[in-house]
Amino acid sequence: MSRISVITGGASGIGRACADVLAERGDTLVIADMNAEGAAKAAAELKAAGAAAHALALDVADDAAVEDFFDRVESEIGAVGAVVHSAGILQNAMTTERMDRAEADRIMDVNYRGTWSVNVAACRRMKARQAGAVVNLASINSFTALPIPSYNVSKVAVKALTEILAVEYGIHGIRVNAVAPTYTITPAIQARIDSGHRDPEAIRDAGALKILVTPRNIAEPIAFLLSDAAAAITGVTLPVDAGYAPNTTYRSYVAPVEGFGQ
Repeated sequence: MSRISVITGGASGIGRACADVLAERGDTLVIADMNAEGAAKAAAELKAAGAAAHALALDVADDAAVEDFFDRVESEIGAVGAVVHSAGILQNAMTTERMDRAEADRIMDVNYRGTWSVNVAACRRMKARQAGAVVNLASINSFTALPIPSYNVSKVAVKALTEILAVEYGIHGIRVNAVAPTYTITPAIQARIDSGHRDPEAIRDAGALKILVTPRNIAEPIAFLLSDAAAAITGVTLPVDAGYAPNTTYRSYVAPVEGFGQ
């Protein structure tokens, strides 16, 4: 029987790309998303391509719903072997003083508490089998400060939580890692480009490679971290950032660099 992999936020963006990549590797997929119609569409497309796929609606910020979701998956589909926790929401740039409290609370509920709830619910069930792997979606701003206050804090928390869970569940043979994507051209980012809240050329220039990163670029490393090839890797937050981190620090040097770009 193929491994059963749950993908939250699987209707679009990075989650949808993960579904494609894991399907190519033979996994049975459970697409979970608040957008029930989008999840069903993704599952139908995957089935049409020959994959085994199921779709279920899920609000990751609802603890009871998360528990019910995993109960249903395990009773109706089978034991979960892997989880990609991709569900999350973005925030536009602003100061902390001007940030709307309700928006801030919702971002923390989805991005941090949702990660906690999904990870614990999945790993608690994996304990019985003493095996499993989880990959969370952190961010480049898990490592640095950016002017998106609640989102920034939520992704710092995801990195720390990933490390804590890696230790707590490692003794049960469960690996918990994260990836930290740079600006990725998902539908959500594309919408912000279209609305003028993001500049695609600035996004391209942010990394050392000067490319626009696609969801597939993120999904491939996620698949690696879920695979047996990464059997000795846990508690890691892997930057998948086209060289954003070194590019940012290198270019902060306050004097000209002779020969750079030649």
